[in-house]
Amino acid sequence: MTVASSAFGPIGIHVREAGAGEPLLLVHGLMTTSYSWRYLMEPLAARRRVIAFDLPGCGRSDKPAGARYFAPALAAFLVELVDALGLRGCDVVGNSMGGYLCMRAALADADVFGRLVDIHSPGVPDWRYRVLRGGLAVPGMRAALSWWVRRAPQRWAHKNVHYFDESLKSLEEAAEYGDPLAAADGAAAFISYLGDGFRPNDMKSFVAALAARRDAGQPFPVPLLFLYSRQDPLVPPRVGAALHALVPSARLEWIDDTSHFMHVDTPEAVLRALDQFLPPHATSSTG
Repeated sequence: MTVASSAFGPIGIHVREAGAGEPLLLVHGLMTTSYSWRYLMEPLAARRRVIAFDLPGCGRSDKPAGARYFAPALAAFLVELVDALGLRGCDVVGNSMGGYLCMRAALADADVFGRLVDIHSPGVPDWRYRVLRGGLAVPGMRAALSWWVRRAPQRWAHKNVHYFDESLKSLEEAAEYGDPLAAADGAAAFISYLGDGFRPNDMKSFVAALAARRDAGQPFPVPLLFLYSRQDPLVPPRVGAALHALVPSARLEWIDDTSHFMHVDTPEAVLRALDQFLPPHATSSTG
């Protein structure tokens, strides 16, 4: 579908959909695409209309030349996508950067989502983001990293997507995540996500907004569930505890023996958590 985006212009977005009934939006994270939800789509579609999509610059979605993927712009895009799909007020599950963007979107527009499940997102400033942004600011570094990623994109994807059970990795997955990086526009988009999507100043303003709401006695705009793993090598578990301290109205659940991508490592545990948190709806057949 084409979405009229304030940040990216008219942009083609790849959407996967299954099931019928109350809508549930799935938002993937960095280095992945809507393919990452492959183990949840069918069971969720047995009782809901499930919509997963590739973020701008990712997977099969368009990658506008020269686009910069800043978190505030991507959060605004989420609101635009929801409205374009006629999903205002839908429940949403976001993984990693997707969860961070969903939280930002809910802060900007309190009516865009019904309930939010955040699976192991970042969002708290960390020295690693400062180092990453500083490194990518070195002249020629973005071009050098683009060359490095494009020389063996499937190998890059295979190496940098981590699971608790590494045997879950496959050639199919490496192709899904790696092939878009083989082209110059795909590699440029990925590097912009790395350098621009996690700007420390954006995270500082995000944390400040959460702290202001907490200190004023205001809950998060929508019911919120945090799902975190203590074994995640990508986003330290302390981030989950820090976000929960900023949003005490939210629930925090720990799922053990899983990973940053727990919807791949332990889909049954994630489904149980979703069933307990999201309001029940009538069962429907898969479409």
